[in-house]
Amino acid sequence: MSYRTLEEEIKVLELGLPPVEGDGFIGGRLDPKEASLVLVPVPWEATVSFGEGTANAPDAIRTSSHQLDVENYHYIKPYTAGIAMLETDKSLHKLSNKARKKALKVIEALEDGKTNKKALKYVNEASATLNSSVYEKSLEQLKGGKFVAVVGGDHSCPFGLIKALSDTQTENFGILHVDAHHDLREAYEGFTYSHASIFYNVMKECEKVSNLVQVGIRDYSKEEATRMIEYGVKGACLYDTLMQAQLASGKSLEEVFAPYINQLPQNVYLSIDIDGLEPLNCPNTGTPVPGGLRYGELEHLIFMIVKSGKNIIGFDLCEVGDSADSWDANVGSRVLYQLCGALLASQGKIEYK
Repeated sequence: MSYRTLEEEIKVLELGLPPVEGDGFIGGRLDPKEASLVLVPVPWEATVSFGEGTANAPDAIRTSSHQLDVENYHYIKPYTAGIAMLETDKSLHKLSNKARKKALKVIEALEDGKTNKKALKYVNEASATLNSSVYEKSLEQLKGGKFVAVVGGDHSCPFGLIKALSDTQTENFGILHVDAHHDLREAYEGFTYSHASIFYNVMKECEKVSNLVQVGIRDYSKEEATRMIEYGVKGACLYDTLMQAQLASGKSLEEVFAPYINQLPQNVYLSIDIDGLEPLNCPNTGTPVPGGLRYGELEHLIFMIVKSGKNIIGFDLCEVGDSADSWDANVGSRVLYQLCGALLASQGKIEYK
């Protein structure tokens, strides 16, 4: 790819020229060295439990974003701060495909009451390779003074970024996690770094993570609900049923969300699983669940973090499905741009209203 300088990038995006093949997120071609925010695409879905296709999401979102208008209501010209999306690592995609085939063998064995140790070992080693890859890519950008975000892939993808932040931040940070699921299972189906175990692993291995606040949860196990309670002050969850009941009783979004935002420290990491939204916004996500946040409610929740004066230090967007009509990627690209604007605004790189 032939890169642009930030000045060239701004001119091209403001002219609204039609993107061409090979263009990056929102039609950009910014040199990552000139960016404030670097997006790391992670084409991975080795341990998905139901529907497949999220490994294709980073490139689908990149392409879909080409028809996204770059002006935004809350965030003033996010692109002027410099947003660059790295090239998709094809070797990771290939490894994901191999690991997925092995994972299916593990799942089939479990269904027969057996264990396929060889296949399980392969998947766990492949997942460790994924974590190392994302960790090193993130660390390189963080050491270069960049803000970093992961575009998945399944929800196991951002572990490397969160670990890199934990290893480099001088202060503790909290995580705001929007999802239909807790993702607090220990080694789900035997997979140590399952998409269903991301926050079990984060809370266990990332020392600088002070607390976990979850929103939209509506499909979970007793193990996970108990674990959230056991976290005590380190954990808080706004279950979807409670959220809907409060909204139905006449409470505003501000009243519903504020107590949970207030539990977050000054520095916040956002983790957004697209299935936290209503399925009409993500019909092809891997494990869709009835209920969830409307698009505008998610948009408002993210903006409330910015208005609170907290610093967003990184984020991820995961589990966007693969669909022939590109609807899921269409929604995903817009959620991603909102997240970009929120981080940049919270860090004083752009203005907001």
